[in-house]
Amino acid sequence: MSDGCITRVVGALAEASGMRDARLNELVRVGAAGLQGEVLRVAGDAATLQVFEDTSGLALGEPVRRTGGPLFAELGPGLLGTVFDGIGRPLARLADATGDFMAAGAELPTLDRSCRHEFRPSVAAGIEVGPGDTLGQVDERGLVHHVLVPPGRGGRLRAIRAGAWRVDEPFAELDDGTALALLQRWPVRRPRPAAARLAYDRPFITGQRIFDFLFPVAEGGVVAVPGGFGTGKTVIEQSLAKFADADVVVYVGCGERGNEMADVLADFAKLVDPRRGTPALDRTVLVVNTSNMPVAAREASIYLGLTIAEYYRDMGYRVAVMADSLSRWAEALREIGSRLQQMPGEEGYPTYLASRVASLHERAGRIRCAGQPERCGAVTLIGAVSPPGGDFSEPVTQACMRVAGALWALDAELAHQRQFPAVDWHASYSLYVGVVEGWFAQAVDAHWPALRAQMLRLLQRDAELREVAAIVGPEALEDGDRVTLAGAAAVRELVLGQSAFDAEDAFCAPAKTFALAQATLELVARARTALARGAAYTELDLMAAQRAIAALRSAPVAEHRRCAADIARALDPIAA
Repeated sequence: MSDGCITRVVGALAEASGMRDARLNELVRVGAAGLQGEVLRVAGDAATLQVFEDTSGLALGEPVRRTGGPLFAELGPGLLGTVFDGIGRPLARLADATGDFMAAGAELPTLDRSCRHEFRPSVAAGIEVGPGDTLGQVDERGLVHHVLVPPGRGGRLRAIRAGAWRVDEPFAELDDGTALALLQRWPVRRPRPAAARLAYDRPFITGQRIFDFLFPVAEGGVVAVPGGFGTGKTVIEQSLAKFADADVVVYVGCGERGNEMADVLADFAKLVDPRRGTPALDRTVLVVNTSNMPVAAREASIYLGLTIAEYYRDMGYRVAVMADSLSRWAEALREIGSRLQQMPGEEGYPTYLASRVASLHERAGRIRCAGQPERCGAVTLIGAVSPPGGDFSEPVTQACMRVAGALWALDAELAHQRQFPAVDWHASYSLYVGVVEGWFAQAVDAHWPALRAQMLRLLQRDAELREVAAIVGPEALEDGDRVTLAGAAAVRELVLGQSAFDAEDAFCAPAKTFALAQATLELVARARTALARGAAYTELDLMAAQRAIAALRSAPVAEHRRCAADIARALDPIAA
């Protein structure tokens, strides 16, 4: 395979001659240090290269070595609980090998070759196997890791052996001589195949009341979370990664601050997953490309995270991908496009931004997995967007909104009012409501859809009345309207507001969400009944009931029954 040499360097881009046979997106080693990069453009004998590392010190004439293939993700046991950079290098093992500051061209395989995994076959030699068929299992941090026939492979199984294997050691062999190992390699930009895409059938439980109750997302759906600086996007993403009902979580920190990612690592190491009783980090894969890392690797980091998510999806697991943030990923596209002198579109972003965003989001979904036994998996994508100045009309936000099934719009004014999550319930929406309401009605309470509609009507009326109250003052309103304002304030405080720092309130089960919403709306109904019987608004004492409802928010599960009884006693006198 012929190599080239550097003829030009511009920031993260380099040009090389002698690359006539190079392929688009082929992985290359640039310079004497062997920096990782990929081919972005080929013109005759010259190629333009995107370098994933700092190009400081590169000189003209240094060699460029081709690898013959694109950027691959290494997939297999050992991914869970590990932190990788944007191109799949394990940061902890790199730190052990090279120190806290990564050396130029440093390389370690994604999966540890020294670690052995106990493989238990589930099939016998002599049978026909096809792509996606389960061959056996490996225990991975409390999760059953199903070992599958790689896509595109198949045939009669000549031999299969149990034992403790390294990921690169063959444990099975097909009749055609193909060796099968625990390790699979897959191009990060190519979606992994599935037998069929399936319709949504259940919600993705987030544990955040405002999302599960007002703006639910289906499992396998896509959510856009736009918000300006300080509106809490990262806190929401981290809360979902900690508490959402998923078997595996892939958290991609794309262009975020290093201290935030350090906090994530520290929190996840201490947090216990309530479903499995193990550290939350044991079900999590973190892909980290912080703001001080080269921009070019940001573009690859999102694809790496999705490829890892699809790998666990193919085992039949429900996977959640938290991408924070897609704006930084789009900025990498803009920077690369400008260096390639491509025709700019709106605000300098490349003209293909919308199609690239759409193809990215299409990798989410619920599928029937290829192979036997029959199983279903799902990838749910929650993508944070950071519009400059909170302007939702900017190109990245608009491109995400076109393909997302739900919008959780964050509002800076609500954040300044200490309303968290700072979700604007007037601008937010969910197209999955009709799909998931039946599940909530069956699994939680039959009145769930009606209660949700009632709360939205209350909030809409509250918005209208607050405009009037801002002019004439709340005391000038009719008593019924004052009850609406008070009830909406209670909804915002007791139901929609949630504390990420309260151990009992950080996650809220759907049953508790319904109980809080039902009690708060019952408080409003009792107050209106009292007015209808001739009471004046100033005579109503709503505070005792509000305190009782607030106590339920932070009460452990063992005290929910007592709190419900306290709420009922506090509500009784209001309409008496």
